[in-house]
Amino acid sequence: MGYVTVSAKVRRELWEKLRKYNVNVSEVIREALARKVREIEVEWALKVMDEISSKAKLHKPSSEIIRELRNGR
Repeated sequence: MGYVTVSAKVRRELWEKLRKYNVNVSEVIREALARKVREIEVEWALKVMDEISSKAKLHKPSSEIIRELRNGR
């Protein structure tokens, strides 16, 4: 697994407070980004499940629903 460097500009006052309180900025950024990705993935999964559910209500065969979902990507 490789790494990339991510940077962001923050107000000087914030940076000074982070240093004052010995906040591990890298750890905070990694956790925040991981949390955001999980949030997006959950939203996507719920959307897909809603699509499947609505198509299943139309009594289509499951193979047809799966084919439509694959083609829709």
